[in-house]
Amino acid sequence: MNKNNKIYVAGHNGMIGSFLLEELKNRGYTNTITKESNEIDLRDQSKTIDFIEKNQPEYVFLIAGKVGGIQANINNPASFLYDNMMIACNVIEASRMIGVKKLLYLGSSCIYPRLSKQPMKEDYLLTGSLEPTNEGYAIGKIAGVKLCEYYNKQYLCNFISAIPPNIFGPRDNFSLNNSHVISGLIRKIHEAMINNEESKELWGTGKARREFLFNEDLADGLIFLMNNYNNNEHINIGSGIDISIKELAELIQRVIGYKGKIIWDKSKPDGMPKKLMDSSKINRLGWLPKTQFEEGIKKTYNWYIKNKI
Repeated sequence: MNKNNKIYVAGHNGMIGSFLLEELKNRGYTNTITKESNEIDLRDQSKTIDFIEKNQPEYVFLIAGKVGGIQANINNPASFLYDNMMIACNVIEASRMIGVKKLLYLGSSCIYPRLSKQPMKEDYLLTGSLEPTNEGYAIGKIAGVKLCEYYNKQYLCNFISAIPPNIFGPRDNFSLNNSHVISGLIRKIHEAMINNEESKELWGTGKARREFLFNEDLADGLIFLMNNYNNNEHINIGSGIDISIKELAELIQRVIGYKGKIIWDKSKPDGMPKKLMDSSKINRLGWLPKTQFEEGIKKTYNWYIKNKI
């Protein structure tokens, strides 16, 4: 990308898109296009096409989508499938129609099979059954990844897909009913501390393992990929390190200073038993995350205290 290229960031208000937009501007990419979600519904094909035709972006970061934790995915599988599939279809097709130079679509590590070999390589996609608790979301994301691949083949586009692990950081959604793992644990454990609760019950066994990436690092990585990656196959962008949910809860407990006991409700689902990606491909290209995990947890908690209490 040149500094004067017109760049559209779809999903610029979220925990990923907002940092991406800031990082672009910090690096001198000032010709950016954004649109509030209440001003344009990217699930609406005609409005999406009209918007992109009018603004004529040269590069597109497709970050927009419906996201949430296990409970939200279990309760709303149709919404997660429909919303994410329609957003991907509409933005990708509109980008093809006007001849966008390059598009980057943000996928998710849940596109890989539930019992995938670990760490998960890019070519493990569609080699097994998905995790049932977030299957709708995963299928919607797979649709976006495959659309990019097929548009490249059929229309000779340059549309790439990046697959991150669980993302965390400032500006996340800390809702008790619709949050990601880390933001949900931070709020629950913080509230247990300020309410002087002797114990806090959390979902699952605590044995499931997850890989996490700080949102500022992801923003850096997405710009790196837009400037350095042009292959048809989707590419993993992770930290290369995983941690059990039990270890994660104990780390958050230490950061917050909660002295109570963590109790695990084993009747609740764990989700996929393990999700660790093989990010060696992007590492060979020269990209590595910069933020230490505990440092990222502290930054996220400090932001929550300043903005949500």
